[in-house]
Amino acid sequence: MTNNPGMLTTKRLGELAKSREIETVAAVFTDLYGRFMGKRFDVDFFLDTVARDGTHGCDYLLTVDMEMEPVPGYEFANWQRGYGDVHLVPILDTLRCADWLDRTALVICDVYSQSGHSRVAEAPRSVLRRQIDRLESQGLTADGASELEFFMFEDSYRDAADQHYHDLSPTGWYLEDYHMLQGARMEHFNSAVRAHLKQSGIPVESTKGEWGLGQHELNIRYTDVPTMADRHAILKQCLKEVADQMAMSVTFMAKYSADRAGSSCHIHLSLKRGDANAFCGTRSLGSIRCSDEFRWFLGGWIVHVPDVMAFYAPTVNAYKRYQSGSWAPTRLAWSFDNRTAGFRIVGHGDDLRIECRIPGADCNPYLAYAAAVASGMDGITNRIEPPPMFEGNAYEAEDVAEVPRTLKDAITLFKSSEFAKAAFGENVVAHYVHFLRAEQEAYDNAVTDWERQRYFERI
Repeated sequence: MTNNPGMLTTKRLGELAKSREIETVAAVFTDLYGRFMGKRFDVDFFLDTVARDGTHGCDYLLTVDMEMEPVPGYEFANWQRGYGDVHLVPILDTLRCADWLDRTALVICDVYSQSGHSRVAEAPRSVLRRQIDRLESQGLTADGASELEFFMFEDSYRDAADQHYHDLSPTGWYLEDYHMLQGARMEHFNSAVRAHLKQSGIPVESTKGEWGLGQHELNIRYTDVPTMADRHAILKQCLKEVADQMAMSVTFMAKYSADRAGSSCHIHLSLKRGDANAFCGTRSLGSIRCSDEFRWFLGGWIVHVPDVMAFYAPTVNAYKRYQSGSWAPTRLAWSFDNRTAGFRIVGHGDDLRIECRIPGADCNPYLAYAAAVASGMDGITNRIEPPPMFEGNAYEAEDVAEVPRTLKDAITLFKSSEFAKAAFGENVVAHYVHFLRAEQEAYDNAVTDWERQRYFERI
């Protein structure tokens, strides 16, 4: 990883500290929502102490709601236990310049128990690490990529909040999907982000306009899944902070407006055995030439979508994206190069991979990749056959099962799933069920603009 521009060793960090090119190190991990939490350290203190011994943070960070309020009822951390500390262990392979910040480096941490002997199972990166360890025990590794979509606005985050997120000004005024002229109008932002990411150790492929007013997509290069999940989280942080610096705003809401397109996180995934793509083979599956591992991985991924839908779509808002003709999938179909299906097969030979179009841009990448890998592994273990390849418009396929359509349904399925309990552990399932229920209850108790508009005068 240190061959990428912007990636650092502690030795190189020390050199940059002496020349005052780096003065601060941000040590971070994601909470359950996928937000970075952590501390900023003086670079010398980081090198002298934190790089070796780690640091600590309050365990309540894995039990808070969006407003940072501790949610009662968690077993992992609660008032009765006094909200103690977890041990944050820097993963020095992730140490990099945060090029968009002034004289700052960034490192991602694993979350360990305070004793430091074991990862906290409930932490999102630990959930993914468990699945990667299981996959590697079978002689396999996973490569992947996140295609993240987002909306951009001329309003700053502060102005947007002051306006209660009403009447925002999108950066585009007509649909700009692949449109070079409209896309050029935001090139000052997108080119800055591409350059910052590249100089922060994240190789970038491209940006493009998307199918919404002010909607764009940023793609980074395919790599191993743990690295991609880290890069995904950093990418979101970079985009938000660069937007903030430019007095703009971006949102990764899955559906920011009822009359706008949704924003997705299409996940591309393949397996490797050694250096070879384990999906390559001579078996026929529909129009695909593939291996048994491909067939069974696809079968497991599809069949377990209902079990782990809450990891692909963890908010109430996420489910408003799944609408017919919206480019978001509604059916658990698979097909070759067909964007109406939930699973789109792309590439040939060494490039053969599966694209899952179900996750929204609001997903926590560690959880979404963990769900995908666990599902596919179970498919290989139990030789789960996928349904026949679908051809045509999957939105009209009434005989094909639908994706779960509400967070309530997804929570019920996740809570009762024996597969999820076996894959992630009963304590992890219980932790996230409590998290998801708190999110649902917050919505259920809210009075919305829609209700006021509908009922204020006419009820």
